[in-house]
Amino acid sequence: MTTRTPAPTDVQAVLLDSGGVLMRPVGGRWNPRADFEETVLAHDPSITEDRFAAAIAAGDRFFADSPSTPDHDDYHRVMLHSLGAEATPQLLADLRREVPADRVLELYPDVRSTLEELSRRQVRMAVVSDAWPDLPDLRAALGIRHFFEAYAISAELGCTKPDPRMYHHASTALGLTPGQCLFIDDDPDLVRAAVDLGYAGRAIHRNPPLPDVPPVPSITTLTELLELV
Repeated sequence: MTTRTPAPTDVQAVLLDSGGVLMRPVGGRWNPRADFEETVLAHDPSITEDRFAAAIAAGDRFFADSPSTPDHDDYHRVMLHSLGAEATPQLLADLRREVPADRVLELYPDVRSTLEELSRRQVRMAVVSDAWPDLPDLRAALGIRHFFEAYAISAELGCTKPDPRMYHHASTALGLTPGQCLFIDDDPDLVRAAVDLGYAGRAIHRNPPLPDVPPVPSITTLTELLELV
């Protein structure tokens, strides 16, 4: 069950992570994009399906070792090298080409109505996400960009959470102190880091059961935010 702790008393804004909080990938995989295999095979049909798992794992390691969200092309080159495929300019361009957002991403069912109600209550909102710079455009395509006044995006700031700069960039852009902001993330460790910096925080666990002793207060749906502001 949801951890019940006193609601923050001076919250004027909500800072939200993106993936796992607001949206999820179609097909269940964040990176690489869902059409990665299809695009590569269109250039080199000789690559067998079983080689993609190792290439994606190599990309995951590269991603994890990067101090910030890496450049799209550099990330794709690592996987293509693992596949033994030539990273031609055309293939790299095809891998990062724009596709309809709803082909690769979808909002959680509780997101739009919750954001609309927060907006109606004049609660300000910002995004704090380890993501590429096109995140605001993806939000626009999904119809929710207008809810957010500020974005703290790792690829633009050159760091990732839990670096304090990620949290502070968002609250500073809103002209608010940490204590006036409630941070929401699906990673409890990143919420704990925000709490240690003076932010209020909640971890969202969309798929119970919850840990027996959650390290931070938690919620199971975004709608529960409405009880806190």
